[in-house]
Amino acid sequence: MRKKLMLLITGLMVIFLLAACGSKSQGDVVKELSGKLNDLSGYKVNAKMTLKMGTDSQVYNVEIWQKDKKFYRVNLKNAEKDQSQMILRNDEGVFVLTPALNKSFKFQSDWPQNSSQAYLYESLIKDIMMDKEAKFSSTKDYYVFETKTRYQNNSMLPFQEIKLNKKDLSPAVVKVMDPDRNPLVTVQFEKVKFNASFDKDDFKLKKNMTRAQIGMPAMAEPKDAAFTVKYPTAKISGTKLIKEDEVSIEDGKRVVLTYDGKKSFTLVQEKVTVKDASTSPTYVEGDLVDLGTTIGAVSDHSISWTQDGVDYMIASKNLSRDEMIEVAQSVQGDAVK
Repeated sequence: MRKKLMLLITGLMVIFLLAACGSKSQGDVVKELSGKLNDLSGYKVNAKMTLKMGTDSQVYNVEIWQKDKKFYRVNLKNAEKDQSQMILRNDEGVFVLTPALNKSFKFQSDWPQNSSQAYLYESLIKDIMMDKEAKFSSTKDYYVFETKTRYQNNSMLPFQEIKLNKKDLSPAVVKVMDPDRNPLVTVQFEKVKFNASFDKDDFKLKKNMTRAQIGMPAMAEPKDAAFTVKYPTAKISGTKLIKEDEVSIEDGKRVVLTYDGKKSFTLVQEKVTVKDASTSPTYVEGDLVDLGTTIGAVSDHSISWTQDGVDYMIASKNLSRDEMIEVAQSVQGDAVK
């Protein structure tokens, strides 16, 4: 009897010790993540990003390449519209490519260091490490962190939930949430390859533009360059639409919406023309900003972006950057006044 009791106690102690060894504290996991960040030479990741816009959702397939924490290639492709945009960072700068239009913009930017990026692994690790008030929990398969974000317009998306696989600390799911903790952006990581190898020209502008255009149907130039005018749905207190002008231009029309009140701004829209293959990148004044459905450029007094073959630009002397971003994001909604 005594022998059986001793065996039982020994067995319970072994189970307890194994359980204790398997449960890591928040500090343990953060320390491991810090070490992983230091040792990481690069990666290749495939993910699916879902953006919730009102009652609708848009899904993007995202392919991310990173080398030595200074070379980046992020290819965002709309799963339904067969449209793509690419963010490229190399020794020459930061570029945003729209292959179907043969357009590329060059930014003087420190992207992606200046804000959170839900699909970049090292950005997620930095968010976890920088938030001293981050919440931590553990499930059977995942370590889960809830942190503050570092977005430029972080009042709209202040929180995120980051799930990491326990096996190798690779990202599993990221949910970026509004102030009420409703997820508006969800990134599901489908394939992660750490310490991946790359060819020497994998981050070159010309190679990536050419590669992205292979097999892509040419975008036809509409004869009248017609497009549907869109109106921002964001409510800026004391501001309303007072004038809508249509101006004829060489390739079609330009529509100018004028909003006046306590905070006035102008919204310009015109159909994009496909650039000649020899066209050099256009230099953009401003910082690269993720608008959810597209990439834009924001400065102190303007924000510009391209969406569904239409160029948009908001100019204002008294809207803040956050307010311009909010208005720009709302133009992606229904075309209503």
